[in-house]
Amino acid sequence: MNAYVERPPVPGLAGVVRTVWIQRTGDAPYVQRHLPTGGVEIHFPVGGRPQLLGPLTGPRIEVIPAHTTVVGVRFRPGAAPPLPAGLDELADQHLGLADLWGRTADRLVEAVAAAATPELGLAALQAHLVREFCRTGGLDPLVAEAVQVLMPWDPVGVDAVAAHLALSASQLRRRCLQAVGMSPKVLQRTLRFQGFLALAQAGATASGRRGADGMASLAVDAGYADQAHLSRECLRLTGVTPRQLLGGDLDRCACGHDHSASYAPFLATRRRSPVHGGVSARWG
Repeated sequence: MNAYVERPPVPGLAGVVRTVWIQRTGDAPYVQRHLPTGGVEIHFPVGGRPQLLGPLTGPRIEVIPAHTTVVGVRFRPGAAPPLPAGLDELADQHLGLADLWGRTADRLVEAVAAAATPELGLAALQAHLVREFCRTGGLDPLVAEAVQVLMPWDPVGVDAVAAHLALSASQLRRRCLQAVGMSPKVLQRTLRFQGFLALAQAGATASGRRGADGMASLAVDAGYADQAHLSRECLRLTGVTPRQLLGGDLDRCACGHDHSASYAPFLATRRRSPVHGGVSARWG
């Protein structure tokens, strides 16, 4: 039986990591559908070779072998671990961590494999990341603010976001491509969809639009024009319809995993509105 447990990161990574997890496959291989989140991920099979999943702009299907244990880290948008290249060069790629980190990755492989439990292996990986972020410094503050402004709850035009940050639209685009791996508009679409998933996973009560209920109302709450808009974006980002993705159930996805740790920090931004006054929405 496939088992998947998410949890918040250690406090030293709270500002850069969205969630960490441990996944165990059973007697059969498991087909994993990776979805765009706006951030990068580290996938670390215990006893195997770790991989970096670059920022996705569409779905990626992976078959995880039977009897495999994977520890993983999902980073916030714009908060990638130290890498030798800009994220625009790593978008939609699945790369060996040894190719990016060299001998450091080899030492981590040994540490995780030697750990008595996957939980201790995950702790070793997080401790390494805390040290690396302390050594290399913080994030690009303007990109971090852009990510907050582009959250779905108060949709705004990208030009307005650039003005809010005292940047030109082209400057904002360059900085987002370098630090996030995608343009501001693509990031906005990704965050909007993640917002919808967060509401669905949390079993949120939809306020939506008068006359709409269920998925249609959650779609409006997340910033979509209507349910048809959500369906188009879901196909673009995941390759399936919302009901196929969620299994027809608005309180959990079809995989049956509990993603509450991943979406809790996302939902915490729901009532924050960093851009004030006279900013009109632009539907993507």
